[in-house]
Amino acid sequence: MQKNILIIGACGQIGTELTYTLRAIHGNDKIIASDIREGNSELVQSGPFELLDATDLNAVEELVAYHEIDEVYLMAAMLSATAEKFPMRAWNLNMNSLFNILNLAKEKKISKIFWPSSIAVFGPKTPQQLTPQNTIMQPTTVYGISKLSGEGWCEYYFNKFGVDVRSLRYPGLISWKTQPGGGTTDYAVEIYHKAINEGHYTCFLESNTELPMMFMDDAIRATLELMNADSKKVKQRTSYNLSGMSFTPAEIAKSIQAKIADFKISYKPDFRQEIADSWPSSIDDTSAQKDWGWKSKFDLAKTTEIMLQKIGS
Repeated sequence: MQKNILIIGACGQIGTELTYTLRAIHGNDKIIASDIREGNSELVQSGPFELLDATDLNAVEELVAYHEIDEVYLMAAMLSATAEKFPMRAWNLNMNSLFNILNLAKEKKISKIFWPSSIAVFGPKTPQQLTPQNTIMQPTTVYGISKLSGEGWCEYYFNKFGVDVRSLRYPGLISWKTQPGGGTTDYAVEIYHKAINEGHYTCFLESNTELPMMFMDDAIRATLELMNADSKKVKQRTSYNLSGMSFTPAEIAKSIQAKIADFKISYKPDFRQEIADSWPSSIDDTSAQKDWGWKSKFDLAKTTEIMLQKIGS
């Protein structure tokens, strides 16, 4: 029998594209989208949609039972920049939503979980270049602390209770389909919209701030490849390093200027600069490559070409 899949946080940046992709693969009716509020009307109308507070265990359990859910993609989270403004709300959402799903899987009410981690789990003492899979992890943000804690709990539930939970440490994600949701790497989406609509962008990071990034198509493909991998191949039960490309605001601006010659960029760093400075510049994802065959397809030039074409059309 074909499985039913629940996506929690389906209206977010990743959740939106994940919902469409999974519906294209499995059929609209098999993919139950949910979020705390209705977002994109096209997404809400494309298949089953439920309003759901991910921190409400009873509501989550009822939804899982009603739709006979087999797999859960828990994409609901408060991201880095927003979480710094609302620390306790971020901790409550990011951690309690995870515990709810882990405990349902422990009770055999769910068979498989995807839960996203982030490069935010690293910190200023982490090696900045080609950050290893296993290294010093002392995050300095609420978001990073919650994700590192979550990684530990995922591994614990796997080792203690056999819960099949899988995770990726996403870098900054770039998408033309959805707006970013309050993260430190959001500039890499905003800049394309500003380039087309206004011809100028004021960046909230310094020109030479290099961060790991990934085009959304790669991120969705990595997520599905990990979830489809044989359980024996999934060696990392905390979360996998994942790499696409690394660049600075000056470099992305240059790639845009190759297509829009009169585009201008200026710099006005804010509180997000300190967050960015605590993160790696590049990521070593050798473990993902070896364990389940991961390989990225999009570089900066290809990403810029697609972003400008899609946003401008």
